[in-house]
Amino acid sequence: MSEDLNRIEALAEKLKTYLNTRLTEVKLSAAEKIAKVVSVFIAVLLAALVFFLFLTIFLIGIALLIGEWLQSYWLGFFITAGLVLVLGGIGWQTRDRWLRMPIMNLLLDVFFNDNKDETH
Repeated sequence: MSEDLNRIEALAEKLKTYLNTRLTEVKLSAAEKIAKVVSVFIAVLLAALVFFLFLTIFLIGIALLIGEWLQSYWLGFFITAGLVLVLGGIGWQTRDRWLRMPIMNLLLDVFFNDNKDETH
């Protein structure tokens, strides 16, 4: 009877150790995936900031060019602003295709694709 009790205690101790190890592994995996998501978010944010700075400078140049052609700088800026408004409306209407779906695919790739972790 004492031998059976010792086996049960040993089994319970091994089970407790296994569960603690498994919980630690899940926590580390979650932390790694969260770190990946945050790093991708920061990289995308920085790239977007650089793109919008470029776009702003480019649009100011276009506005000045149109203003020079029309001999009225304010008209060049209004025409450029109108074009930006139209393009922004088109972008807003198609935001699911070019914004939401790529973000969802990226997050699914980070959270559920562990094969890439082994190759990098």
